Amino acid sequence: MRRKSYIRREILELPLFLLIFGVFSASTIFPAIFALTTQDHLASRAFFYSGLLGVIIFTLIAVAHAGRRARHGALGPLMSLFSSFVFLPALLAIPFLEALPTTRFLHAYFDMVSAITTTGAMLFDDPGRISDTLHLWRAQVAWMGGLLMWIAASAILAPLHLGGFEVTSQAEPGNPDERRSNMGQIDPRQRLLRSAAALTPTYLALTLMLWLLLLANGDRSLVALCHAMSVLATSGISPLGGTHDTGVGFGAEAMMMLFMLFALSRLTFSKDTVTATQGGLFTDPEFRMGLALILGVPVVLFVRHFLGAFDVDASAEALETGSAFWGAMFTVTSFLTTTGFVSASWAEAQSWSGLETPGLILMGLALIGGGVATTAGGVKLLRVFALYRNGVREMERLVHPHSVSGAGQAGRRLQSNGAFIAWIFFMLFALSLAGVTLLLTFVGAPFADALVMSVATLATTGPLMEFAADAPIALIQLGDGAKMILCAAMVLGRLETLAIIALLTPDLWRA
Repeated sequence: MRRKSYIRREILELPLFLLIFGVFSASTIFPAIFALTTQDHLASRAFFYSGLLGVIIFTLIAVAHAGRRARHGALGPLMSLFSSFVFLPALLAIPFLEALPTTRFLHAYFDMVSAITTTGAMLFDDPGRISDTLHLWRAQVAWMGGLLMWIAASAILAPLHLGGFEVTSQAEPGNPDERRSNMGQIDPRQRLLRSAAALTPTYLALTLMLWLLLLANGDRSLVALCHAMSVLATSGISPLGGTHDTGVGFGAEAMMMLFMLFALSRLTFSKDTVTATQGGLFTDPEFRMGLALILGVPVVLFVRHFLGAFDVDASAEALETGSAFWGAMFTVTSFLTTTGFVSASWAEAQSWSGLETPGLILMGLALIGGGVATTAGGVKLLRVFALYRNGVREMERLVHPHSVSGAGQAGRRLQSNGAFIAWIFFMLFALSLAGVTLLLTFVGAPFADALVMSVATLATTGPLMEFAADAPIALIQLGDGAKMILCAAMVLGRLETLAIIALLTPDLWRA
């Protein structure tokens, strides 16, 4: 018993990046077993041998590291998280490349970066080019990447006040808050272990629940599993190439939309961070603002299509109008949570009215993004709420210059200069967007396509490249330079600019 406890303690003392590498290496057993059951022996061998090699490397490094006590600075866990998004995809691409020998390593690496950052950008135009095993691997990597962000939000980003937590804390972004002594005295590894033990069962249970619901709806087992993992991870990865024209019915869309709400606020599944409020979920400004957008934007789109239907003298039957409104609501929810699935009724609304929905609306929803400390990307609803509250207060002061206003129950989550910090993040995000767009145009991409690709990668919403542009963007035809720029943009969008800047601060490494 003591020996087992000693071995467990030694394993937990290993570098965080090595532990993440070991978990991902061991997870290749699932696609290997799936490929074996489907008689895909090439893919089965590729995943089994790659996973075995990864486990052997993990074991050798662990043995060599035994007895050492690494000194972790304040940003050590954040650096491990950054390394997981940059270097780990190169290792995850090996079984992908072996199972699909007709592609290049850069393409496999791009696909794995897209998956682990939950961007879900599809490099291959035809989903039938890759096997079911590789579809499962892409969805699984994205699912594990989403779980990694769930855990990292409370264990890594919250203590450093990054990832949206800077709006709710009095500490400077990137610095630990000394006044939260109960958190500062806890070892970073203990925080990680506690968060992983608390959140992993919830994440797994929600995925299994949605999978069973989709199976009951009549979806194929693999399709249901990939869609369930993609919804929880907000990756938008589908073995069918999407949900818009693949026969996914209203029942499946309704169930997926219900589980997308978990990306609006962390309060939907946990109260382990400073984003929690005493009033519960329905007093949470992120959740309320998300619901307002989910209901308000479809109404505007529906009215637009309804008026367009009269202009083309189309008969507006009740079934068509209801289908059009549902298609708008599902698609708005999907892009607001940066999932990127499109309703099967989305195209019906456009054919009904003869009007196309501007891709700029979808880009704007993806830029707003979901809640802080969720799997969603984008700017985050809490930062938008902070700027909204500041704007309302400034307009009140125009009428009553000497008025004094209370924060209210919802505003108590925000610090006094939360709007200022949120505005700084907006500026950094805008500069990142401009920089990525300019780099893409420099390597030959058209400006309109470069802008869509920049928004899609920084907001981690890969399907925007298919639905926001005038024509779907063929990523496979881009040059190697453009693909590497997009890889960097996906990592930047997943970790956010403030976290990257914090990693470049020498003083924090001495903590």
